[in-house]
Amino acid sequence: MQTLTRPDGNRPEDFHVTRRTAAGLLFAGYAVAAFSAEAAPITTPSDGLIAEWTTIPNGAEKPLPAYVARPAAKGTHPTILVVNEVFGIHEWIKDICRRLARAGYNAVAPDFFYRSGVDLPAKSDLKEILAVVNQASDEQVDGDVRATTDWIKKQSFAKRGAIGITGFCWGGQVVWRSAMVDPDIKAGVAWYGQLKKVATRAAELKAPVLGFYGGKDQGITQEDVATMRAALKAAGKQDEIIVYPDAQHGFLADYRASYDEAASKEAWPKLLAFFKAHGVG
Repeated sequence: MQTLTRPDGNRPEDFHVTRRTAAGLLFAGYAVAAFSAEAAPITTPSDGLIAEWTTIPNGAEKPLPAYVARPAAKGTHPTILVVNEVFGIHEWIKDICRRLARAGYNAVAPDFFYRSGVDLPAKSDLKEILAVVNQASDEQVDGDVRATTDWIKKQSFAKRGAIGITGFCWGGQVVWRSAMVDPDIKAGVAWYGQLKKVATRAAELKAPVLGFYGGKDQGITQEDVATMRAALKAAGKQDEIIVYPDAQHGFLADYRASYDEAASKEAWPKLLAFFKAHGVG
């Protein structure tokens, strides 16, 4: 079994994916670079949901693609923007959207790396993946988040004033930052996102954030967590960080060997409760 304990998945030297295995994973739709052959990913059905791709105007020559899953029932629902890991929009991110939709939310997952034209889920070399990811500047991503919340506000199925954001790994840091720069974000839930850059900006937070972290994360240390907690306290913020001592980085990702069922089952209801407590419900 391969165990992912790094912030954004394995490095190329950590394991090798055969052509046959890669072809199978690509067919299944999961990120090749992080999939564990021993994983048993959760599959959320789409019956009673509308699940489809759309495009969001963002001022670029080609608009922003996004996967959307939402309840098929008429009426308006709160919306959660879902921010992917470095592996782009693959089957696990889509499943997260469907889980949220089954909980009564519209879930929107923009493809922040679409400008590269690279099929990131099909890539097994993390160096190649990060080369694409690093092309997406903070300013560009923040602009795409803002374009997405502007689009959400115009949709007939979206409950007004009820937009949240959640994200994983790379996307976890985006959550913290979006809570600083996008006034339409009412609350955020960040899963094991890097803290070093955002800790220095804690005073800029305008929306509450709940952070989930693993005590055995080798890329985000407990010192980083302590620094962020101190920065939040100094800034007078009420944001909360929960650490699961035995969990690794990526512990919610049931397609990875780092999946921690106990931590995931405890954390997911906390996500739902946090959004509802802060007006996204």
